[in-house]
Amino acid sequence: MERLAICPGSFDPVTNGHLDIIQRGTKVFDQIIVAVLNNQSKAPLFSVEERVHLLQEVTKDFPNVVVDSFSGLLVDYAKAKKAQAILRGLRAVSDFEYELQIASMNRNLNDEIETFFIMTNNQYSFLSSSMVKEVAKYHASVTDLVPQAVEIALKAKFK
Repeated sequence: MERLAICPGSFDPVTNGHLDIIQRGTKVFDQIIVAVLNNQSKAPLFSVEERVHLLQEVTKDFPNVVVDSFSGLLVDYAKAKKAQAILRGLRAVSDFEYELQIASMNRNLNDEIETFFIMTNNQYSFLSSSMVKEVAKYHASVTDLVPQAVEIALKAKFK
């Protein structure tokens, strides 16, 4: 049986921390669907289509990664894709408390889908999409924070 995981997120934008989690997940799962959440209540910098495109660009060298988007409940999406797992990255204790609540709710909604956590590499423990956007907005370097395609896209947004 193929081990399929969903790696969900807003990815607005995708960072090197996200990419690290995805890459490490490819060694554990046969296939990973990186799923961009279409959250109507947020006003993202990049559209869903732009985020999907950027993720496709930065994961193109991972043969077992597919990029998609979804709205609604993650467990419903995971069940529709026949995934056995949800893959999430953790940076700090504060992430764990938040992610534990989500994982518990997901398990309550569908106990056939497990949540797997991967600790972020220390070099990315401070990194978030929000911080990247803030730094890029003021034209400071994000070279070490995001893949090159994302850096180019951020510069275009904040011209």
